[in-house]
Amino acid sequence: MSDPIRITLPGDIAQLRALRVGTPVLLSGPVFTARDATHARIAAQLDRDGVLPYDLAGAVLFYAGPTPPAAGRPAGSVGPTTARRMDAWTPVLLAAGIAATIGKGARSEAVRDACRTHGAVYLAATGGAAALLATHVSSAEPVAYDDLGTEALVRMELDDFPVWVAIDAQGHDLYAEARDEWAAGEGRR
Repeated sequence: MSDPIRITLPGDIAQLRALRVGTPVLLSGPVFTARDATHARIAAQLDRDGVLPYDLAGAVLFYAGPTPPAAGRPAGSVGPTTARRMDAWTPVLLAAGIAATIGKGARSEAVRDACRTHGAVYLAATGGAAALLATHVSSAEPVAYDDLGTEALVRMELDDFPVWVAIDAQGHDLYAEARDEWAAGEGRR
């Protein structure tokens, strides 16, 4: 495996879009947490106003619901949510200007196509390591939808947060490639 590429948001978005599937990344800079209920509200506002709310154009959405501060950190834990749950909204949000998403697990063909069409990237984070991942969060400030609790839209500052390029801007899909290799017998050694 190659050494991780350090990406600092928002300035390195073009570099992030140029990375190939499977590349390990240490991500720093602002991202916005958004899960199911937040996606529904963002999509409704986008539909109503024709633009992404809260300066989300060019931003990265992290499918997570950070827990309240703990252990002297701005978030007690922050683990990725299963990304497929957001697939119904993702193509529209990528078309509106979301640059990348972070979650865990495989995505739909529609998301893969939308990544290719809009030059967006899907990054995978390790599930089950939420307390460890929280050590890579330097701030977490609610932006909107406080009534949703841990599902509120939160602007989070990351510091060398470990992820992998799971779908690159050309539409190559790490999960699909791994599944195809396994099915062809390459993964059964």
